[in-house]
Amino acid sequence: MRGEPAMQKRRLVAIFLLPAEPGRIAAMKVLVVEDDAETADYIASGLSEHGHVVDHARTGREGLSLARTGGYEVAVVDRMLPGLDGLSLVKMLRGGGVKTAILFLTNLGGIDDRVEGLDAGGDDYLVKPFALSELLARVNALGRRPVTAVDTVLRVADLEMDLLKRSVTRGGKTIELQPREFKLLECLMRHTGRVVTRTMLLEMVWDFHFDPKTNIVETHMSRLRGKVDRDFDCELIHTIRGSGYSLRAPA
Repeated sequence: MRGEPAMQKRRLVAIFLLPAEPGRIAAMKVLVVEDDAETADYIASGLSEHGHVVDHARTGREGLSLARTGGYEVAVVDRMLPGLDGLSLVKMLRGGGVKTAILFLTNLGGIDDRVEGLDAGGDDYLVKPFALSELLARVNALGRRPVTAVDTVLRVADLEMDLLKRSVTRGGKTIELQPREFKLLECLMRHTGRVVTRTMLLEMVWDFHFDPKTNIVETHMSRLRGKVDRDFDCELIHTIRGSGYSLRAPA
């Protein structure tokens, strides 16, 4: 019949206009940290077309600031970023307790590069050039993962921090801390046994992306050590000369 091709064409169009199937992943809030404008637009458009809400950061510093606000189910992070590289960005987010699922997007496709990215706290790794369909599938897969419960109580030896109550005790004794001191101690406790550098503390506690050339870290650390270690048999906070600070339980 003469009208049959037109009818088939209308049916074909209708297939693409059908509503989303039940059970498909719900819309997510996704952060894209990518300095290449063309690549970022390509990713954002593709994710938006599939119902996701996308924010875009052009630098590592901007991405760090946005990611710390929370509310993102997934972050797509380029490893080669100006200022603060993607690897350092993710390490700082994980060190600060941010649980957002992270997909690294990079030109570095070697096995060592992949391992380094995953060890830094990434959840998945996609090498450029990539197919948008694969990126979308990986983002959706990360969004389906159960959210890891965030620890609300941190403990090191007899030192305990309750993040909900905003309280700190050691050996059952209450320790009164100022807001900056509390955040400083939280950073140390989340990195128990590891060295936390002055630069990391400036970023995580004061949100400084530069060296203010003052002794602000040293002053607050001195006050914190006076409250946490004074009147107790052993010290928990240690200065690592030339590197930074470390909080660790006695051997």
